[in-house]
Amino acid sequence: MSDPVTPTKTISDFEATLNQADTAVASFEKDDKTLVHRARGFLRENPTAIPALIILLAVFAFGMIADNFMTASTLSLILKQVTVVGIIAIAQTIVILTAGIDLSVGAMLVISAMVMGRLTTLQDIPFYLAIPAGLAIGTLMGMINGLLVTKARIPPLIVTLGTLYIFNALKLWYTGSESVRPTALAEKAPELLVFGKAFNIGGANFILGSFALIALAFIVWFMLTRTAWGRHVTAVGDDPDAAMLSGVQIDKILISVYALAGLICAFGAWVAIGRVGSMSPIAFETVALDSITAVVIGGTSLFGGRASIVGSVLGAIIVGVFNTGLALAGVDSYWQLFASGLLVIVAVALDQWLRRASQ
Repeated sequence: MSDPVTPTKTISDFEATLNQADTAVASFEKDDKTLVHRARGFLRENPTAIPALIILLAVFAFGMIADNFMTASTLSLILKQVTVVGIIAIAQTIVILTAGIDLSVGAMLVISAMVMGRLTTLQDIPFYLAIPAGLAIGTLMGMINGLLVTKARIPPLIVTLGTLYIFNALKLWYTGSESVRPTALAEKAPELLVFGKAFNIGGANFILGSFALIALAFIVWFMLTRTAWGRHVTAVGDDPDAAMLSGVQIDKILISVYALAGLICAFGAWVAIGRVGSMSPIAFETVALDSITAVVIGGTSLFGGRASIVGSVLGAIIVGVFNTGLALAGVDSYWQLFASGLLVIVAVALDQWLRRASQ
């Protein structure tokens, strides 16, 4: 009978070998660190970077083409021209953030402005009552949109298309197709013209409305990024089912969003009166499409869940830069419309490309 085999290694030898083994956990994630992937991720996380870059390039390009473009007066004129569109774009942004859209923003603006103007000039109601009345009317119209979207379960596009026609009819009925004249405003309600007051800073002419636009953008940005309400709005736009399961009251959030959009439009009406100096019932008929253009160019996703208030303001400025630059370069007006349409298509295509960054 042969002797038993003696082990050549002890337990301590196996333990020493085990301690030298690789302890890394297996990973099956895709390691894609290409420049394009990193750029797409950066742009998705920082949507404001795109419109900011476009503005810089556009200002440089038009400065080379048009002699009078790179002046303080021209650049301040652009900001003055886009003030109202920028304010309405902020209202449009919070609606599109929820994967909705509001085609009635222009009608809400004009009705609110006509209420303020007619109450002060025709009914001799003090401005401190007329202005809150106009703001309340705008909020009410926005709330009606929200109630129809949530309670009637009608898509926002159809709801606001219908209320666009309804509000347009109501404004013509209420005003009798008569404008609020600048002489009447200056005599009876100069407070309504306050946002048109001009300031000269370094050769550039700014109006108070432009500063109101900046202040409003900061307030809404703070609400969306620093409050529970803002997080709920983003959650509803990103994934309403998940938001509902998390306890978010979707209907209340949507109603509040449309009501706030109406309030912002009413505030824009006050600014518009000061900007123009009067108000006509047929004014600002294209402001809804202009605001959507600004929002899309500014980096807000039409599919909801991602928005940039600063980007929307920059988007409005981009449209103003292109229109003014092309006009100073002697380009016909129809090519200005062509450029705006092309910007929208490129912006939506870019949004689709950025959406694939998270897939």
